Amino acid sequence: QNGAMDRREFLVGGLQAGIALTALNKIDLAEKKEKFDYDRSKKYYVWTGLNKKATADELKARYTSLKSHGITGVFLGGGIDDREFDAVKEAGLELHSWMWTTNRGDKWIMDNHPDWYMVSRTGKSCFDHPPYVDYYRWVSPLIPGVQDYLKDKVDELASHKAVDGVHLDYVRYPDVILPRALWAKYGLDQTTELPDYDFDYGKHARDAFKAETGRDPMEIKDPANDQEWLHFRYDSVTLLVIQLAEVAWKRKKKITAAVFPTPRLARYICRQDWGNWPLDGVCPMLYSSFYEEKVEWIGDRMTENIQATLLPVYAGLYMPDLGKVTDFTKALSTAMDHGASGVSLFGGVDEDHWKAFEAYLAR
Repeated sequence: QNGAMDRREFLVGGLQAGIALTALNKIDLAEKKEKFDYDRSKKYYVWTGLNKKATADELKARYTSLKSHGITGVFLGGGIDDREFDAVKEAGLELHSWMWTTNRGDKWIMDNHPDWYMVSRTGKSCFDHPPYVDYYRWVSPLIPGVQDYLKDKVDELASHKAVDGVHLDYVRYPDVILPRALWAKYGLDQTTELPDYDFDYGKHARDAFKAETGRDPMEIKDPANDQEWLHFRYDSVTLLVIQLAEVAWKRKKKITAAVFPTPRLARYICRQDWGNWPLDGVCPMLYSSFYEEKVEWIGDRMTENIQATLLPVYAGLYMPDLGKVTDFTKALSTAMDHGASGVSLFGGVDEDHWKAFEAYLAR
C-alpha cells in the first residue's frame, strides 16, 4: 500500500493547495507517477453484475469456475451484496466494485437536484432530454454537490471489508462523437460535433468557466476547436477522478476505471483525458467493431496507450465480437504482445473460448 499512500498524500496536498482547472496541466503527473509502486503482475478480469436470484451453490460454482479458468478477479456491478461478495472472496478472486460515475439516473438526484444534470449547447438538459438513450443522465463533474455525492458512493463501496478496489465506469461527458459503427443506428452523421450532443452549458459550468477565463462558453464560435474550453472540460473530469482516488486510497483500496480506447480518442469522443489520471490501472475498451476496425487494431491502440500512460493497462475485450475462437485468441495475444498488463472480458464466454484462454495462459 505504500505506493497508494504516496499518491494519496500527493493528491491531497494538491487539492488542499486549491488546484485550479487551468493549472492542472502544470502538474507533472508523469514525474510523480514514476515513483508510484504499481502492481505490474499479470491480471485477468471479467466485467459482470450481481445475480441476486442465484442460489448460494450457484454463486459458488460460478466464481470457482472463473478462478479455475485463470481469472484473477471481477469488476462486479450492482452495488453491495454480502452473499455474492463472500462467494467471490471464497473463490480466491479479487473483488472490485464497479460503479457508474457521472452517468447517474438515481431517483434521489432526479427528485432533489435536476440542476445537477448537464445541459447541451442547444439548452437540453440530461434530466429530461437524455441524448441517444433514456439512461444517459449525466451529472456535471464541476458541481461540489455532485463531487460529494460521488465521493460518498466510492467511500461506501471502498469501506466494505470484502472489496479490494473500486472500478469507475462512465467517468466522462456524454459522447459528442459516437463510434462510427453507431452512427447509422441513431441516424446521425457526426463528422462534426453537433450542438445537441455537445455538453456542458449549464449554469454551473458556464459560471465556472467564466470565473477561470472571463469567457462565456455560449459565446464561443467554434467550441469543437477552442482549446481553452476543451481542456476545461477534460480537467473537470480529471479533478473529479483525483478526488475519488483520494477517497479509495484513504480506505487503502485500489481504484481503476473503464475508459475509451486511447486517451486521444477519449478526449475527442467524450472529454475523457485518462492519460493524466492517477489510478491503480485502466481498462480501455478496445472494442474494434465499434470503430469498424479489425482485431489487429487492438495492437496499435495498446501501443498508443503504453506510450501515453505509466499505469497498468488491462485491455478490455468485447466477447460478442470475438465469436470465433481464433479471433479471441488473436485479440488476447495481440493485446498482451503490445504491452497489456492483462485483459478484462465483457460478455459471455463459452467453453471453447475458456479452453483457448487457458491454453494461452499455459504457454
